[in-house]
Amino acid sequence: MSLVKKSALAVVLLVFALTWIAPTSPFEQGMHSVLTVVGLFWLWRHDRRWPLRDGHFLAICGFMLTHCIAARWLYSYVPYDRWIQWLTGGWSLDRALGFQRNHFDRLIHLLYGLCFAPAVREYFRQRWPALSARQAFALAVAAVMCTSLIYEWIEWAIALTMSPQDAESYNGQQGDVWDAHTDMFLATLGALAAWPRGKRGAR
Repeated sequence: MSLVKKSALAVVLLVFALTWIAPTSPFEQGMHSVLTVVGLFWLWRHDRRWPLRDGHFLAICGFMLTHCIAARWLYSYVPYDRWIQWLTGGWSLDRALGFQRNHFDRLIHLLYGLCFAPAVREYFRQRWPALSARQAFALAVAAVMCTSLIYEWIEWAIALTMSPQDAESYNGQQGDVWDAHTDMFLATLGALAAWPRGKRGAR
C-alpha cells in the first residue's frame, strides 16, 4: 500500500474516532457506522488483492470520511448550512436554493456513485481484461444501482423493527415519501457523472 493510501486511510480512521466523542445518538450512529467499518475493512482487503489507483482509493476514502460525518448527525441533522454561514459571514445555501429539508443525505448518495464507479470499473477490467472501458463502466453503473437498491431494502427492513419515530430518525426521510427513489436516482447520476473522459479513458 502506497504512502498516499496509508495517509488517506489514517485520516478516515481519525475522523471516524473523532465523530464518536460524546455521541448524541450512539445507537443510531452505531447502526450507520456498521457500513463504515465493513467498508473500510473491505477497502483494505480489496486493495491488497486488486490494487486500486491512488486517485480511486482517495475518492473512496473521501466518501467514507463524509459518511462518518453524516453518521454523527444521523444524516438529517448535519449542520452544513450553519457551517457555510460561519465560513461566508452569513450566506445561507438553504435560503439561496429554497431548501425545505436537510439535503446532506442527498450529497452522500450522489457521492456514492461518483466515488465508487471509477474504482468498480477498473476492478471489472482487472478481473475481465476483455471488457472495454465502456462495457466495464456500464457494469459499474449497474453495480451502483443494484447496491443502492439493496441498501434501501436494508433500511426498510430495519425500519420495520423500530417504532415509527425511531424509524423516521434512522432513515432520515424527513417526511419525503420519495426519499428512497431520490437517493437511488442520485447515486445513479453520480455514477454516470464519473464517465471516463477522453479517448484513452473510453477505450
